[in-house]
Amino acid sequence: MPILDAHTFEFFSKSPEQTRRLGIRLGALLQPGDLICLQGDLGAGKTTLVQGVARGWGALDEVSSPTFVLVNAYRRPNGTQLSHFDAFRVESLGEAEELDLDALLARGPLLIEWPERVEPILPVERLWAWLEYESEEHRSMRFAAHGTRYESLLDTLRQTIYGAD
Repeated sequence: MPILDAHTFEFFSKSPEQTRRLGIRLGALLQPGDLICLQGDLGAGKTTLVQGVARGWGALDEVSSPTFVLVNAYRRPNGTQLSHFDAFRVESLGEAEELDLDALLARGPLLIEWPERVEPILPVERLWAWLEYESEEHRSMRFAAHGTRYESLLDTLRQTIYGAD
């Protein structure tokens, strides 16, 4: 897929396993405080990508969609956690603020599905991913870095996927 600019790139996945493998590579790069926003319709592959991210990050727990509990936490043996927040059922920004996203970010990386619903309360610096359903097995993904940390993260991710420029 073409590199759109230094802050953005696209990836076309041909299977759920390929989406998970991309997630594994991303997860291996995450640090506490990293915010990854995953925007896309139902069936776009957000939870599949999160499964890979959690595996690459080193989570001990099985990933499931947090649609009914809002936030799932996946632990590492050292006690740090990866938080997975689904904003689909959040009724208001006030309800989202009660989740204390800053505290979640302090404990480890935070992945948010349906981030557009809570965007006004999100940190400006983040990695934003748009996922789209193309066909039964195929998904397109576009990643955009906002901030120096995320530019570096995206550059490293791009190198692990496509090799050196």
